[in-house]
Amino acid sequence: MLNDMTHSLIPVQDQSEVAEVLRHCATCGLCTATCPTYVLTNDDKDSPRGRNKLIREMISSGEAPTAEQVKYIDHCLSCLSCMTTCPSGVDYMHLIDQARIYIEKYYQRPWGERALRNIVAWSIPSPLLFSLSMKLAQIARPLQGVLPDSMQPMLKLLPEKTVNLTRGVKPGSYREASQPVKRVALLTGCAQQVLEPEINAATLRLLQRFECEIIVPPGSGCCGALSYHMGKEAPALDQARANVKAWYDELQTNGLDAIIINASGCGTTVKDYAHMLKDDPQWAEPAQTIAALAMDVTEFLQHLPLQPTLSTAANFKVAYHSACSMQHGQQIRKLPKQLLRSVGFNVVAVPEGHLCCGSAGTYNIFQSDTSEQLRDRKVRRIREVTPDIVATGNIGCMAQIGPALDIPVVHSVALIDWATGGPQPEALKQKGAGL
Repeated sequence: MLNDMTHSLIPVQDQSEVAEVLRHCATCGLCTATCPTYVLTNDDKDSPRGRNKLIREMISSGEAPTAEQVKYIDHCLSCLSCMTTCPSGVDYMHLIDQARIYIEKYYQRPWGERALRNIVAWSIPSPLLFSLSMKLAQIARPLQGVLPDSMQPMLKLLPEKTVNLTRGVKPGSYREASQPVKRVALLTGCAQQVLEPEINAATLRLLQRFECEIIVPPGSGCCGALSYHMGKEAPALDQARANVKAWYDELQTNGLDAIIINASGCGTTVKDYAHMLKDDPQWAEPAQTIAALAMDVTEFLQHLPLQPTLSTAANFKVAYHSACSMQHGQQIRKLPKQLLRSVGFNVVAVPEGHLCCGSAGTYNIFQSDTSEQLRDRKVRRIREVTPDIVATGNIGCMAQIGPALDIPVVHSVALIDWATGGPQPEALKQKGAGL
């Protein structure tokens, strides 16, 4: 048992929240059919049902988590496929987040693992620090054989192309029309600005083409998802508060029609700000307002009069890979495919589309073996439909499956931009796509 000074490992309200979520689990096992880790291992502890039991035992014990509990909870991708499948409405997203916060507070990881997790949580949310760390890692790549095993997954994920130092998209107003029809804020993201700056560029072009004014308020930045899903609650909530403040101030001062997010992992988190900040007396109400304004870019584009100009679009078979955070987190499934078809592309579904590609935020760094198995499975399924292009709405998926395919992987918004008057996406030039 922990000493008496702790009284309880987590606040009473959090214990109540966990208990309420677990109360809904009927242990029916339907979740096992769509859980990526259970599909691979056939181990019930590697399923949502099994993890629910582990979390119940861990939270109610009053003791520090055991190595076995941590192992299976760490092994969860947070893909949320189980929430789509669950007939009882178990709120697994918030349950697994609370479990990870508990582990971060009360489990002592090996020092090397702690150091790596801290480096990742410190560097990736800042485009400048992340781009700097990527450049240093590319320099160190020739020494890969002598570096610690814990560094190997990160080196494998390095892009082949040169990474430029960047602070990302500058705060300010991006407008072309003298009287914009819509005024929106754009979450510019963190890793995305370094790995694929084309995504924000395409988003800006596309929205400006339809007479939108796009605002990037000072103070907005990383959504906090990366830290939060690692159990690092305090920095995640600080990042959430900073965004809420920046967007709420802009809303109050000049008005906003929407907050546009072009990375579905970030969108799932921003839409959850009302829950994350529900106990904060200063920010709970503004967070509700901001969460209600948040939209994936495809949700906003459906209301614009998209006019296709690319006469050859129908020649391209596009396999749409739905990110877990899009289809399970935000429950957006048909819309991206409908938009791609509306601008002329021949869109096909990927078999086993409900299963995760293995990216899952930082999962491909900390659980690299399982991540690679899921990536290879996803790549095989994509190849089955013989596409010319793979489209998706999340940078993590692009970084995960892109290097494993000889087919270009492009963000949906970049394809829609191209089909409505924008430039050809860079990935199509690099890998051909039948051009």
